[in-house]
Amino acid sequence: MIIADTQKIIEEFESGLNPNDLDASKIPAKVLGYGEISTVFQIGGLETEACKRMPLFAAVTEADNYSSRYEDYCRYLQAAGLTLTESQTFVFNLSEKPVTLYIVQNKLNIDEFAHKLLHSEPDEKARDIIESIIQEIKKVWKFNKHNKPGLELALDGQLSNWVRDGGKFVYIDTSTPLFKLEGVEQLDPELFLKSAPSFLRWMIRLFFLQEVMDRYYNLRSVFLDLAGNLYKEQRKGLIPDVLEIINDNLNENDEPLDEKEVAKYYKEDKFIWALFLALRRFDRWLHTKVFHKPYPYILPGKIKR
Repeated sequence: MIIADTQKIIEEFESGLNPNDLDASKIPAKVLGYGEISTVFQIGGLETEACKRMPLFAAVTEADNYSSRYEDYCRYLQAAGLTLTESQTFVFNLSEKPVTLYIVQNKLNIDEFAHKLLHSEPDEKARDIIESIIQEIKKVWKFNKHNKPGLELALDGQLSNWVRDGGKFVYIDTSTPLFKLEGVEQLDPELFLKSAPSFLRWMIRLFFLQEVMDRYYNLRSVFLDLAGNLYKEQRKGLIPDVLEIINDNLNENDEPLDEKEVAKYYKEDKFIWALFLALRRFDRWLHTKVFHKPYPYILPGKIKR
């Protein structure tokens, strides 16, 4: 349950937050995870909540619109049959800070995250876990089949976005509200570019942005990413069985996945994100050391002073 003082505590945390020196913050906080456009915190005083910080917005109206889209997305995912955790959004417009939106969710047991379970469960149970997640993902495409073109949902199905809770798998990565109404994308794709290195935004916009958006609407691409997670979690031995399950659940005209394609995809994806993070760190250095401007995003790893 999200506590009554959540907004007050987060506002105090955000007002004293230095993205380049988390230890200097007035309120203690622990980073629970990093996303491409967000950071998830455990903030002191909010021990039962996970707070996802998104400093993406040029104006409060942009953040409010995002919040509205977020609420719609959660409602649609639940209509598709997914189980979500309780959540709430808060928008802050503080002096000398970017307009920032926080998505606050009830914190779930870290040991029950699907990618963690793969390290604690034997092969048979791990296979069952992935099969359960595949069936949860499939619910979205069954929903789309009956609701397109009026409404079409997308999602990021990787293992770290699913948490076992009371025998069910809860989907937690609701912070990027990807859905189309009458074939029109409802999320401004430019928001994805806000956290990208400033000197690369034109290139990403021109050559990659639409492809990145589209892959979350493609069931085969979502399953390919899920299978690639098994390399990341060092459970490569599960891939043959998992691919058999995935191929049984693809759309009728989809080409089956094979191990060679999964290995190639994981290798390329790992390289791209490692390079992207390195370029974001360079962009942070340019902002703070060369142009003497604030850099609002929090990146993994220590700042080099």
